[in-house]
Amino acid sequence: MDSDYINEISRQKVKEMDKDSRPREKLQKFGCTAMENYELIAILLRTGRKGMNVLELAQYLIRKYERLEKLFNLTVDELKKIKGIGLAKATELLATFCLAKRYHQELIENERRKLYNKKIDSPATAAEEVRRLMIDDTKEGFFVLCLDAKNRVLDYEIVSSGTLTASLVHPRETFRTAIKRNAAGIIVFHNHPSGDPTPSEDDIKVTRKLFEAGNIIDIKLIDHIIITREKYFSMKDKGYI
Repeated sequence: MDSDYINEISRQKVKEMDKDSRPREKLQKFGCTAMENYELIAILLRTGRKGMNVLELAQYLIRKYERLEKLFNLTVDELKKIKGIGLAKATELLATFCLAKRYHQELIENERRKLYNKKIDSPATAAEEVRRLMIDDTKEGFFVLCLDAKNRVLDYEIVSSGTLTASLVHPRETFRTAIKRNAAGIIVFHNHPSGDPTPSEDDIKVTRKLFEAGNIIDIKLIDHIIITREKYFSMKDKGYI
């Protein structure tokens, strides 16, 4: 968003703005895709506070919490501590945030159902399918695809969320669902929020640890794939498996 534009709206009351620039009117005329996050939040807030119009208050929330995830996870009491947000606004915001998260979860579950019985014939296909299921790519997550003998998907599981280290990834959790589903093999994934899929030493240690465990229980580790929004790194293709 252009900083000059932000400075300009900061000097205006919303009712003094050009009609097409007011959040409600802009949404009505141009739709959601034309709206900035802070403009949508301003519509929910409806009013600002002393010395800060509603758009400024919305911008303040975006700057303070940096990511929508942080804002959406606030409690009513935490929202009420923000000057300009009382009980009514806090509950309305929280209700909206909850609906947004539930809708997103529905989309993820729909993608998950589509994945069952799909044949995974390459690392590129695997990365593309799992990428659709990632709820939050701003933090590391560890995922498992369970496959049958024909490389068709039996199940998908999120094993952990957070920084991946060799000491935190346990074969028992990784292979748990695969054992229940009588899987022939698994593909494990984790994401790099940095956008660089190059494996770390811990990533390589995890791969070797899971490969050895798979050999013991006779469930093959087919691949360990590191994914980002646009790239992937296959441990199998690079000779680590």
